Amino acid sequence: MRRIILMTAFVFGLIVPASAQKAEIEAVNAKWIEFFNKGDFAGVASLYAADATAFPPGSAMVKGASAIGAMWKSTAENVSDPKFTTLDVKSLGPSAAREIGTFSLRTKGATPQDVTGKYVVVWEKVGEDWKLAADIWNDGK
Repeated sequence: MRRIILMTAFVFGLIVPASAQKAEIEAVNAKWIEFFNKGDFAGVASLYAADATAFPPGSAMVKGASAIGAMWKSTAENVSDPKFTTLDVKSLGPSAAREIGTFSLRTKGATPQDVTGKYVVVWEKVGEDWKLAADIWNDGK
């Protein structure tokens, strides 16, 4: 009986941090969207780890939070209204997690189009904050 209680406590101890990680990560995603929509790309960059890498589709890797902020500033010239849906967050320990999700956005121009896609982010806990460490996405389902 004691073994069952200990095992249950252990499993519960793993589940609670994973759900807390998901909630914290979703809050950072909301902040990302807020910064992007306000045109605050220094704010967007602040959500990335200093040594983060972004993997934009069809382009070279972008390394470093500052360069990633500049990339998003350039991207914002052509797109608007980003939305994220977190599908899964897997804890990789107390200071790392993997997020899988979907996104949507709208292109700008004479004939705006809705674009949907998927993404994977590796998150890293830096101090008390979750930061994007690796960010890759592409369009399609």
